[in-house]
Amino acid sequence: MNSMHHLILASNSPRRKELLQKAGYQFQVVTYDLEEHFDDRMPAHQVAEFLAIEKNAFYRKKLENQVVITADTTVVMGDTVFNKPKDMLEALEMLRSFSGKTHQVITGICVSSLKKVKSLSVITEVTFSDMSKSEMEHYICEYQPMDKAGSYGIQEWIGLTKIDKINGSYTNVVGLPMKELYDLLKYDFGISPLD
Repeated sequence: MNSMHHLILASNSPRRKELLQKAGYQFQVVTYDLEEHFDDRMPAHQVAEFLAIEKNAFYRKKLENQVVITADTTVVMGDTVFNKPKDMLEALEMLRSFSGKTHQVITGICVSSLKKVKSLSVITEVTFSDMSKSEMEHYICEYQPMDKAGSYGIQEWIGLTKIDKINGSYTNVVGLPMKELYDLLKYDFGISPLD
């Protein structure tokens, strides 16, 4: 039962919930609406962890005496951060940017308890093969990836058919770097699904 702690996943993401469940954790999902902001001058690679820390600070005030996990995933190419698309046209532009190129998926995670706060970022490089406009449009229409950073989910059709190479953690691209999160919970917070 995860030692003596009550574990909270502060995320609406069904993918993060599924990953935690598959790893064997017992937890509760708690979410509040909050605006996410970051300084445009912040280096692109720092944004995901910064947002995870900011979210965690917000949740900590509301969920005292709990162990809280927050996360944020960004897709980065060069100095550009690709968040969730506003509409289908923006989704198409994002996928067009990734076609035949390599980008980075960065997930920042922050875990806190009453006594400590720990955070980290995990970077995975993803290389897409060339994608035709019809392939991109098919994916967007069939899978509606508006809730996903970078306009795609690696576990969906586009990940099955158009990814040439992944360098790093697969679960990081899905939304939670599970190996790193497992170690953080086990060694820093004394929480293991095996307890």
